[in-house]
Amino acid sequence: MTLLVVVSYGSAALLEQNLGAMTLPPGVEVVVVDCFTSVPERERLVRAASRHGWRAVLLDDNRGFGGGVNAGAALASDLGSDVIATLNPDATIDAASLERLIDHARAHPDALVSPRIVGSLGTTWFEGADLYLDDGSTAGVRHRADRASRPRRPWATGACFALSSELWRRLGGFDERYFLYWEDIDLSHRVLDLGGRLELLPDATVIHEEGQTHGQQAGDRAKTPLYYRYNIRNRLLYAALHLDKVGQRRWAMSAPRVAYGVLLQGGRRQLLHAGPWQAYVAGLWQGWGLLRRHRVH
Repeated sequence: MTLLVVVSYGSAALLEQNLGAMTLPPGVEVVVVDCFTSVPERERLVRAASRHGWRAVLLDDNRGFGGGVNAGAALASDLGSDVIATLNPDATIDAASLERLIDHARAHPDALVSPRIVGSLGTTWFEGADLYLDDGSTAGVRHRADRASRPRRPWATGACFALSSELWRRLGGFDERYFLYWEDIDLSHRVLDLGGRLELLPDATVIHEEGQTHGQQAGDRAKTPLYYRYNIRNRLLYAALHLDKVGQRRWAMSAPRVAYGVLLQGGRRQLLHAGPWQAYVAGLWQGWGLLRRHRVH
């Protein structure tokens, strides 16, 4: 049996639209984890779960994406699940693609298995990505040829993946200190550190409308201040937990430049407003503080 964990934060309508319309392969149990936002939203989610036969895990607070997945995956042993999968509320996967992921994870219990992820218009959103260890920047695998001389580690997005329950247990789940963003990079690298593998199945496809869980409109490049702050902050948390002193110092010094690149993901027009810059400063300040507090070397 497979546990499909979906984390919701004010996303009951998206769950109805996406998860509610999906056909699931046999043996898949859906667990929806609701990070509390409001009583009406909680009631909508409970009604949707009842209607579709999903198990609902109702949290009293918002534990972030990683904390939400951990809360749902905690049911794996009780339910007898040998595979755990995740899916974002703003994503859909067809039954055949999900079954491919599950079967591969079951046959390769040391692998974290990902699909190819595309937008609703067919543009590629994820087909593998790398973290560049010299400065902490990230890029898709299509950029490898241009950066061949730079040290890198691959990583898999948390938007959708599958892995064996045994590997999940060995990993201890997501590190909840990240709260949002970079927890999937951290998890990917702990898989590799355990001697496991990251595998992408190009014949398994997910359709993902990025940003809908944060209220973005389709086609809107601008990200939320939350996105900017936690991406900038958590890059330095990762450095504190995984790099030696030389690497930590290098990433700390390059942080303003790399953080500005994060802002540019949302385009230049948004930079006329204060919100992105406030998130930039907050992310750097918090990240440098975490680097001082959590460094392990």
